[in-house]
Amino acid sequence: MVVDLETTGSRGDGAGITEIGAVKVRGGEILGEFATLVDPGVAIPPFITLLTGITQTMVAEAPAVAEVLPSFLEFAGFDRGTVLVAHNAPFDTGFLKDACVKHGYPWPAPAVVDTVALARRLVTRDEVANHKLATLAGFFGGATQPTHRALDDARATVEVLHGLLERIAAFGVTTSEELCRFRSAPTTAQRRNRHLAEGLPQTPGVYIFEDASGAALYVGKSDNLRKRVKSYFTAAETRARVREMIALAARVTPITCATGLEAEVRELRLIAERKPAYNRRSRHPERAVWLKLTRETYPRLSIVRETREDAAAYIGPFPSTRRAEMAREALHHTFQLRQCSHRLGPKSTPVAACALAQMGRCGAPCEGGESPEEYAVHAQAAHRAMTVDAAPVVTALTSHIRGLSAQLRFEEAAVHRDRLTAFVEACARAERLTTLARLPHLVAARRAAAGWEMCVVRHGRLAASGVLTADSDPQRYLEALVATAETVAVASPEAGPVPRATAAEMECVLRWLETPGVRLVELEGSWTCPVGGAQKYRSLTDWTHGRPSLE
Repeated sequence: MVVDLETTGSRGDGAGITEIGAVKVRGGEILGEFATLVDPGVAIPPFITLLTGITQTMVAEAPAVAEVLPSFLEFAGFDRGTVLVAHNAPFDTGFLKDACVKHGYPWPAPAVVDTVALARRLVTRDEVANHKLATLAGFFGGATQPTHRALDDARATVEVLHGLLERIAAFGVTTSEELCRFRSAPTTAQRRNRHLAEGLPQTPGVYIFEDASGAALYVGKSDNLRKRVKSYFTAAETRARVREMIALAARVTPITCATGLEAEVRELRLIAERKPAYNRRSRHPERAVWLKLTRETYPRLSIVRETREDAAAYIGPFPSTRRAEMAREALHHTFQLRQCSHRLGPKSTPVAACALAQMGRCGAPCEGGESPEEYAVHAQAAHRAMTVDAAPVVTALTSHIRGLSAQLRFEEAAVHRDRLTAFVEACARAERLTTLARLPHLVAARRAAAGWEMCVVRHGRLAASGVLTADSDPQRYLEALVATAETVAVASPEAGPVPRATAAEMECVLRWLETPGVRLVELEGSWTCPVGGAQKYRSLTDWTHGRPSLE
């Protein structure tokens, strides 16, 4: 839909809308037009009247923008995928968005095409003196000349758009998505390598860009392999690194998948295995950061890069070592645990071995010569907080934050707030992973366009997936899918949160399982989370929305 607004000035000056004009177009055919004067609620400056011809008298009986918006939004149909086109689109969309917000209508955030931006890339200064609407309308030979009235200008913009579309087709732009993302012409390498997308299947799966030696350059996934790979060779692909990768690509290897979840998981596994140079994320799952309560005579909190089947308490993974340190500080604030890294045995004298204690910087009980049995009380309490009951840490930190806030020590309170957030996020994440990892067998199904997507998950690892179609026998299909699913080694009861799959893969599976409409078909074991676990306090991790209460 092409839209044009007339206003009393700029938004920064408190201007209002005086006229709305819109033309709905599909495939070059005009489907409908919308035009109305609008009472701007403010005086129209004389120079605006001189420019547009719209006087105060003309808008005196016009409806206010609050009355016009419902009919305009219904005509536009943005909720049905309509693309908004305008000449200098930020100006028009800015006024429309402000009006929606002001009068209680959700802004539909449609895809936007700015004909000014397109013209600057497609029509050179050798062809036109400038990229004003009137200039472009004359250049393309449009039947409608702009008049600074909304509907006339919208009609003229339609004709300019059609002229620009004829030019942009030469750059391989064929869809509205590519048009909205168009920035510059495709490179020579992009045009040269377009043949790499030929023959790819139009199914869900994973694609691997490889160089002449067979090394993986980039791994991605898509619900439609051919469509996604083709987009890399159009003007819509503007990322410098990707354009660089396209120049090196010699082939694209497709791997078809039965479901979108399988494609997502395969992508993660292939990135971790082949470590393609142009993938920035997921290349090194082995570098994940965890916080562990060690299994020693005098346990301590240690930041580690792996989880083991040692019955230790783990939380994470964390996005960075700094976040792990913040969570550790939250636990140290709550529990008296030693902070040195010395390995202490049952007969050790901790205070003699601990440099921190000698400097007077450690307040752990072992400094005072507590026996391993006495120290175990503190360690067990920390273990419980990290695995089944986060309340002690939440209570201790929130109480301290309230105290600091009451003393107007807000910066210190913010430090403890961030520590609490890091702890709760990591604990909640570990709880979700651990509960899934303990399930030896789970089958779930979700309705899809082609039938029912079915997935088999074992100890958090995707073992099989497929689509049950209407002409298949459900019981036989289920039996065959389960029988051919990957055999996953049984996870020890002492295993950590990710014994048989990476955290990223397990979280993909969890997101799919939590999608509305998913049904459990088979389940072995108990899929439960601790009642007092950190997930109970997830509201405390979103401090920028709604200011969660510390009560």
